[in-house]
Amino acid sequence: MKKVFFICAAIALIATCCKKKNVEQQVNEQEFQYSVEKFADLEILRYHVPEFDSLNLQQKKLVYFLTEAALQGRDILYDENCRYNLRIRHLLESIYTFDGTDRNSDDFKAMEVYLKRVWFSNGIHHHYAGDKFVPGFSREWFHKQITNLDLHADTTALNEIEEVIFNPDVLPKRVNQADGEDLLLTSACNYYEEGITQAEATKFYDDMADPNDETPIMYGLNSRLEKHDGQLVENVAKIDGLYGKTLKRIVFWLEKAKDVAENEEQKAVIEKLIEYYTTGNLRTFDEYSILWVKDLNSRVDFINGFIETYGDPLGKKASWESLVNFKDLASTRRTEIISSNAQWFEDNSPVAPEFKKPEVKGVTAKVITAAILAGDCYPYTPIGINLPNSDWIRHLHGSKSVTIQNITDAYDKAAEGNGFAEEFMWSQEEIEWGKKWGNITDNIHTDLHDCLGHASGRTLPGVAQDALKEHHSTLEEARADLFGLYYSADPKLVELGILSDPYAYKAEYYRFMMNGAMTQLCRIEPGNDIEEAHMRNRQLVANWVLEQSKDDHAVEFRQRDGKTFIVVNDYQKLRERFGQLLAEIQRIKSTGDYAAGKALVEKYAVKVNQDLHKEVLERYAKLNIAPYKGFINPVYEPVYEADGKTIKDIKVKYGEGYAEQHLRYSRDYSAE
Repeated sequence: MKKVFFICAAIALIATCCKKKNVEQQVNEQEFQYSVEKFADLEILRYHVPEFDSLNLQQKKLVYFLTEAALQGRDILYDENCRYNLRIRHLLESIYTFDGTDRNSDDFKAMEVYLKRVWFSNGIHHHYAGDKFVPGFSREWFHKQITNLDLHADTTALNEIEEVIFNPDVLPKRVNQADGEDLLLTSACNYYEEGITQAEATKFYDDMADPNDETPIMYGLNSRLEKHDGQLVENVAKIDGLYGKTLKRIVFWLEKAKDVAENEEQKAVIEKLIEYYTTGNLRTFDEYSILWVKDLNSRVDFINGFIETYGDPLGKKASWESLVNFKDLASTRRTEIISSNAQWFEDNSPVAPEFKKPEVKGVTAKVITAAILAGDCYPYTPIGINLPNSDWIRHLHGSKSVTIQNITDAYDKAAEGNGFAEEFMWSQEEIEWGKKWGNITDNIHTDLHDCLGHASGRTLPGVAQDALKEHHSTLEEARADLFGLYYSADPKLVELGILSDPYAYKAEYYRFMMNGAMTQLCRIEPGNDIEEAHMRNRQLVANWVLEQSKDDHAVEFRQRDGKTFIVVNDYQKLRERFGQLLAEIQRIKSTGDYAAGKALVEKYAVKVNQDLHKEVLERYAKLNIAPYKGFINPVYEPVYEADGKTIKDIKVKYGEGYAEQHLRYSRDYSAE
């Protein structure tokens, strides 16, 4: 469960104050090039990996081996997102690198942008909106380039691929969430064999689940549902099954990582992950998750596996992702204070007593430095993560939360002086609050969202984890956001020494309402509804608050010089409203009230005010800001002793270009 990448674009839009650095790091960052290139609606950044050189050799080798394990899984996500993605990427890359291609033609330049977008989105559908890309090059030109390549490929198969690329009616959406439609038949994602209906899949997993099991596995998490001889069966991801070749390579590097683990606890985590990839058994995955939660003494940590279910319209099957990281020792103090007071926050939550946890267990949090991003964390990445997602594991064993400091630093650096605040904030007062407090209050909101928000509350006995079905992700993210917002304004944060000003929270409150009600619309195509769960969450919260404020005008839209602005007139009343909505959404989750959850989402989260949308797009276009940002990974190179076998150091380098990196990944980490 993440306050994922999707909030990052909003953060990057507001110029924020810099964090305190030591002198050596300041010098490095002055020389560091954060922004690399822009194309379409995207900006590519680099992120710095400070303090990597302070790790000892064993830790550096561990990072390197885990990084290799992470990069090996790249093609899994492409295949999960759409069954044509890998073939299309291969063709595009072949055209791009072919010596005989005219690189100065308009068609080639349009194809280059298209390919870069495919790399960014891990497929042919927009990483955020989910709509299929419209090619700017002609079908005739594309067909000619394939002919020039002389691939000796099946003509029927190539024609089929051309249809997928150029026909807007073929696989138009990666994940369809439209109410009243069959969400599987109308989604391009590859978690279900073509032709399997939503009703069939739902019944299959409903029949599989045991309502009396108090420790249920996450059914369907690591498989593709297929139909063999008329019967539905799961093709499970494991070494001798689905994605077997890739998983073998991942395990190869995990074995190396196991041998340099920092301690026995971490070694046990890696061994259990290897066992899980070998067997595909989801009970083993739960055992791995419990061991991972309890590994608190390692500085180096990682995520590697089928984790988040946002890419499945039914919210069951997980995309593959990996993140390798190490603890930011200085900044972790903030999250340690928050997590050590978890019971206080739970006890004082505005939700009904019967929905609170009587005993909060195992909530840990830290600030981390990302060392590598992979799978569904690359190139577009989260700034905060809270795992595991299994409710019963969280209840009995706890969870881990992280805030990714060097990623937020990169967003902040790229956003300095972009003019966004001056264009969309109501007055100089909001601008100054954002400059002074925006950075720290947003990080604190992330901490509270991931560390405590997702870990808060309890589901009543007998309520299934997926009771809210296709609306689960939206409501869960709203619940965590509201928890973070409510407590961002609590005097407890000043008492704990996390904030020095009791009114600092205003920066986050204003930013959240402005983004949820208005500025996030810059990421939606004209005429479209909101599909993505995190965007739906933010609009749900903002629109609900605005409706509740019609009489007292605690928050309102206001016009000036023909432009629309959010104005907050009563911040304390706004906090009360956040608390009221949190209580209701917690009730919905705790009781599994699908009807009430669906009503909230459909009323407040999906539909877009088209006049406001048009205005936002026009104002935003004048700023020349890319609404989405992603990253180039650093490169880790081992340094060997004279024997050429013994590693004596690992060096981190930052010079690789965007296209250069993706072409190398396709060469070195291909599923073939």
